[in-house]
Amino acid sequence: MNMYAFAWMQIQILVSHANKRTGRLVGDRGEGVISTAIAVLITAFLGAAMWVGFNTIWDGAETKINTEVNKIGTGQ
Repeated sequence: MNMYAFAWMQIQILVSHANKRTGRLVGDRGEGVISTAIAVLITAFLGAAMWVGFNTIWDGAETKINTEVNKIGTGQ
């Protein structure tokens, strides 16, 4: 066994012993669910921001289009 593997095992034993003494639970269970929830929230906020921007641009374009269409046939 190389020195790095031995050191890693010793650290894991010490951490495990400390966690048993303090009653702290250690594990990666649920990390995927939490990461997915964060990603969904970020996507939702980006989608909402894009929708607001799209509506703002569309309203401005719609106003200009209506103005130009109403000018047709009036000789302006």
